[in-house]
Amino acid sequence: MGQTLGEPITTKETASCANSYYKVGSSAMQGWRVNMEDAHTHLLALPDDAKAAFFAVYDGHGFSGSRVSQYAGLHLHKRIVNNSFYAEGKIREALEKGFLDLDEQMLADGDTKEDMSGTTAIVVLIKDDIVYCSNVGDSRAIASIVGKEHPLSYDHKPGNDDEAKRIVEAGGWVEFNRVNGNLALSRALGDFAFKRNENKSAKEQIVTAFPDVTTCDVNKDLEFIVLACDGIWDVMSNQEVIDFCRTRLVNGMEPEKVCEELLDRCLAPDCELSGLGCDNMTVILVCMLQNDSPDEYLQRLARPAPVEVQENNSEQVELKTDTATATPETPELFSTPSQSPTIAHEISDDEKPPSEFKVLVDDSKSKKEESKDE
Repeated sequence: MGQTLGEPITTKETASCANSYYKVGSSAMQGWRVNMEDAHTHLLALPDDAKAAFFAVYDGHGFSGSRVSQYAGLHLHKRIVNNSFYAEGKIREALEKGFLDLDEQMLADGDTKEDMSGTTAIVVLIKDDIVYCSNVGDSRAIASIVGKEHPLSYDHKPGNDDEAKRIVEAGGWVEFNRVNGNLALSRALGDFAFKRNENKSAKEQIVTAFPDVTTCDVNKDLEFIVLACDGIWDVMSNQEVIDFCRTRLVNGMEPEKVCEELLDRCLAPDCELSGLGCDNMTVILVCMLQNDSPDEYLQRLARPAPVEVQENNSEQVELKTDTATATPETPELFSTPSQSPTIAHEISDDEKPPSEFKVLVDDSKSKKEESKDE
């Protein structure tokens, strides 16, 4: 679980921004952890592309995790928008290359080259009415489609079959559901100690910065998107987070206030048992106004959710991915909100080697069997 304080630090770094298309709130809290290692970014318009919005959460780990996450928060969006694929309109390829380019940039930096530190990255880039989500690690993004959770990313855990196969083929091993018995993530920015196989490409390393990328279309059924680090998802399931946010938004609560209440909801009263709720916590809530007036948006949120929806087969939105690790076809395998098919009792992955800017679970098997009155 990592080192914890005697009392949690509940001071929150909260922000908001809005235009006619988005209304965004964010909040971050150190909680029980000794250091704050999260960072996040929300840009309603990218510096080099005013027609694209960019949102991201980074969860650092290791001795200098905060430095790595903040570095990613400063530079990742630049590496994505300034590569040749982006100029050609190949956004998926631009995201993949941007992640790998940032990793190379950090490797060339003397301060991070030998550092046993890294960060997750969950990115949502919205352009031309398409949501692109790219991910390394176990921070997560989900969308609310008429009140139903729709995963935009899937966690990268060493126990996942495809991840374990790559790890072993690159010369590593999985022990106690950790890479080489150490790292609880199988993909990350940084962590260069696991990226030294000269016979393998960057995509094939024991730990890779190559992201999964999924897409979905923007339409009026897309109500909001939530990006958060695992400090949230360890405590609440995807659908629980959707319900928590939607109930408050439909009652007129501002998105940044919803974020603050979500952090308080997930904070553990103590850290003596499982460690759940004892991590750093960061969340971004992106309300998809889509040029609706406030009243029109609230009317959309007030629509009753469909009683029966076949998971990941909604007529309103299609999730598309090129990678096997993101295949959402076996929901019965997912036993906890961590989404790890082979880790039934995973606790916080912050038992990692010891650092903001402004990403298919069965509800009956949520890690928290009891929730506070909301």
